This record gives sequence, C-alpha cells and structure tokens, in this order.
Amino acid sequence: MNFVQYHTQDRIAYITLNRPGKRNALNEQVVKELKQAFGKAQNDESAKVIVLRATGKVFCAGADLEYLQTLQNNTYEQNLADSSNLKELFEIIYTHPKVVIAQIHGHAIAGGAGLATVCDFSFAVPDAQFGYTEVKIGFIPAIVSVFLLRKIGEGRAKELLLSGDLISAQKALEYGLINEIVPNENLENRVKEFALHLCKSNSAMSMQTTKNMIAQVPTMPISEALSFAAQQNALARQTADCKKGIASFLEKKPLEW
Repeated sequence: MNFVQYHTQDRIAYITLNRPGKRNALNEQVVKELKQAFGKAQNDESAKVIVLRATGKVFCAGADLEYLQTLQNNTYEQNLADSSNLKELFEIIYTHPKVVIAQIHGHAIAGGAGLATVCDFSFAVPDAQFGYTEVKIGFIPAIVSVFLLRKIGEGRAKELLLSGDLISAQKALEYGLINEIVPNENLENRVKEFALHLCKSNSAMSMQTTKNMIAQVPTMPISEALSFAAQQNALARQTADCKKGIASFLEKKPLEW
C-alpha cells in the first residue's frame, strides 16, 4: 500500500494515513487502501482494537479536490461507483467487528471529519478543527450525513452540515462528535492507554455484539428492537466468554481478556 500503513503492537492494529504532502486527502486509491487495511484488521488475530491515525500536520483534509475535478466529466454511473467506494469505507468502519479509535492530531475536514464521525471513539488535540465544508464549494456532505445524524442528532447536524463552518475541538467535544481532548504531547500515549484498557478489560465478543446492536437497533420499531435484544441476550449467555466472565466473578478470580 502506498498511502496507508498497517502494523500491530500490543494487540492494537494501527492504520495510518500516510499522504502528508496532500494533507492525507482522500482519492480512489487512498480509500481503496483504507478498505484493505480495515479488512486486514478484521482477520488479524493479533489485533483486538484498531487505531486510525495519520502522519503530517493534518489528520485528513477530506476529498482530494484535484481528483474530484477529474471526475466532473464522468457519467453518473462512473460517479456513483466512485462515491460508493467512500460509502463502503464508512460502512466498513462503522460496522467493523472491532472497536475503532480515531487519533486526531490535526484538522479533520469534510471527509476527514467523516472518518472521525464513523469511528467508535475519537481523541483529538486542543487545536484540531472539525468541519463539513462541502456546501462551501458547491458539493454536499451526503454520505457522512447518514452517520452524523445518528451520532449528534438533527439539530447539531443541521448546524454543521448546512453552515459548513469549522468548529473547535472543544465544541466538537460538547456536540458529542469526539470523546476527549488530549494535549498534543500526550495524545499517542492516551490513545494507546485507552486501547489497552479495552483489550485487557473487555471481551472481544461482547464488544463486537454490542457494537452491532448499536448499529442496528435505531432503525427498528420498538417491538422488533426488543425482540432482537432479547435474542442477543439469550445467545450471549451461551458463549464461552460469558461463561468465563461469570465464573471468574463468582470465584473472585482476576480476569484479563
């Protein structure tokens, strides 16, 4: 892979955007490589949690506008295929069986803010800015809107998507877009600390099933959602992880996953 790096350490898979000269802007190749990296992480038995991060000064500046310009003479079908590529990436991250943590060391704009939106947790430095700026260039924040509405609600989503204005990390925290603000010099260690906490404290099966439920339940009628939840509850009781966890608790034995 040319623009994305992948390695594992301490049960953490690190997926790193590495296109600093273009502020880690997204084009067809970058999106393709990100999809490949997340697919690799899914099948990587040495990785329990994923950290998405980037090199350079900017986390991700969104779509590569020079690349978008080359697509303007494409047919609708060609453009649909290209936009479906990004849609698939966001869906892969949002529905990934492993927890995904964004390590945001710089600005996350447009598609970059989209990446932060679909991750399960986001940690950012104080001077990072966030924004869905598509409307300012005559474009639309189409795909990310599906996830942002779920994450922060219609009122906040309208404010961000229709204004296209940048917001500070502090406001992003208040809106629920990110989880924590961390000083620049502590960001890497704090993200690693949190990832290791998840690895050691929680069952991988339990996190996967819970994340899947969070993704599916909001679209269901209440009776269907409750039936689905009851089924998942019953299935979980039969798993090796549940049996191990309950036995350990009752026997007062320390448990590390």
